[in-house]
Amino acid sequence: MRDISDMPREVAAAVSVVFTDIDDTLTTEGRLFANAYQALEDLDAAGIAVVPVTGRPAGWCDLIARFWPVRGVVGENGAFYYAYDTATHTMIRKIHPALAPHLARPDRFDRIRARVAAEVPGAAVSADQAFRLADLAIDFCEDVAPLPPEAVDRIKAIFEEEGAIAKVSSIHVNGWFGTYDKLTMAREFATDRLGLDIDAQNATVLFVGDSPNDAPMFGFFDNSCGVQNVRDFEGRLSASPTWIARARGASGFCEISSHVLAARRHE
Repeated sequence: MRDISDMPREVAAAVSVVFTDIDDTLTTEGRLFANAYQALEDLDAAGIAVVPVTGRPAGWCDLIARFWPVRGVVGENGAFYYAYDTATHTMIRKIHPALAPHLARPDRFDRIRARVAAEVPGAAVSADQAFRLADLAIDFCEDVAPLPPEAVDRIKAIFEEEGAIAKVSSIHVNGWFGTYDKLTMAREFATDRLGLDIDAQNATVLFVGDSPNDAPMFGFFDNSCGVQNVRDFEGRLSASPTWIARARGASGFCEISSHVLAARRHE
């Protein structure tokens, strides 16, 4: 991981799309502060398409797509994307096709819930679960006392033992049935909504994240970036970002966005 200040000006100036995680990347200790929201506004005003790619639930994503200065949002770790068309006042929703057979089974997480409750004291179903479409989120530090890494690993293992895919964020273990991830739906969004082939135009996209569930994005994008708190997960990432901010959370995101915007101003 190289300091974001070392990203060459011509590389930063070529960025036309920013995909970004939300929790502990755009937020700081669970809050979206003015500096991060201003960074989103500044990127949008500069003609850079901003797309949050998050583990947060469908209900939150509907609001984000409507009200934030973003082109859309990929939610629940790639289960869907939402984009709001301001011209027609229409919400465009695309759900990953792998979900269809599983959405018909509302009981699919019952055994996992029961096992986590029995085997991992202190863990809890996330407070935002009621607003989720596709996955089950287990809280290990957002609204519960922080659990040790071995407890987080056990939660992930329970999902996998029950045949689910599981990813660790900075606050939750998210699990689901069906093969997809953040990168899968980010690719769909780029094609459908931005007219962008991210394989051919990789260099025009920047991704910012902070935790293991961002690893598919870190590994794919040449210009993947981490805020400083990604170092909390060193040794637990299957792929690391190319660039890293000196600051944590939202301040790190602002550091990265400022570097991109400054490069554009000096073209």
